[in-house]
Amino acid sequence: MILFALLAQITPKPEVDSTLRHTIIEKVQSLSQMTGQEIVSMIVKDTVTVVLKLLIALAVFYIGRWLIRRVRKMMVRILEKRKVDVSLRSFLISLVTITLMIFLIIIVVGLIGINTTSFIALFASAGLAIGMALSGTLQNFAGGVMILIFRPFRVGDFIEAQGYSGTVKEIQLTNTIINTPDNKTILIPNGGISTGIVNNYSREACRRVDWTFGIGYGDDYDKARSVLMSLIAADPRIHTDPAPFIAVSSLGDSSVNIVVRVWVDSPDYWDVFFAMNERVYKTFTQQGINIPFPQMDVHLYTEK
Repeated sequence: MILFALLAQITPKPEVDSTLRHTIIEKVQSLSQMTGQEIVSMIVKDTVTVVLKLLIALAVFYIGRWLIRRVRKMMVRILEKRKVDVSLRSFLISLVTITLMIFLIIIVVGLIGINTTSFIALFASAGLAIGMALSGTLQNFAGGVMILIFRPFRVGDFIEAQGYSGTVKEIQLTNTIINTPDNKTILIPNGGISTGIVNNYSREACRRVDWTFGIGYGDDYDKARSVLMSLIAADPRIHTDPAPFIAVSSLGDSSVNIVVRVWVDSPDYWDVFFAMNERVYKTFTQQGINIPFPQMDVHLYTEK
């Protein structure tokens, strides 16, 4: 009777949801029909069920945490072996650890009996909102991660990317900083670098230097070739293997064009290039070999 009196006081209230009200009515009616022994038995059964769920949840939590620690140690070994940048290494380890802990907590909460659908929807909505707001930044960040992992270039390399050339000064998670030959500092977003073409001039130990020298049509080609070979042999920075290559590349409008190709160490590229230009100009003049320039013959006719 007391239970029905309490039920009578609850049901008239309009603010109580109808579904919840029907559930309460059913529970109260079922309890009113049970004996005291049945109620005690039900309480004991529910208590045992709750305790078992808590024990299973605790066991899953500690086992999951142990597995997360193992994954963390394995990641540390792999990243150290690959010599990944320290800042990127710590970020990746923290990101994976936090993500796995969130999933573990959701699993444990679900084992206890709490509905995790709302948690998953919340995380998904937050992730979507953050991704849309920071789409450009996240693209640059992902590009920085790829650069630091696969290392298409390193600090100190001379590269050409996104229309700029310079020496890599610093590789950040979102930008790559380069210094141009005229001492300008350029910040290039990593998103464009990771998806674009990068020319790394410092990647290989050796580079080929190409020149094209022109001589007059009346000059001795064999003499010019001999002079070029002597200039090449006099420079110790030029490799003998592969052997230097000299040949007539084309017969131009005003000159016979001779192509010269040699191999040097990458750091010596520009020094050898400019030095050879100077030596060829001086030596050709001394040896009586003309370096022609474009000429145009103009014929004048007088009308009668």
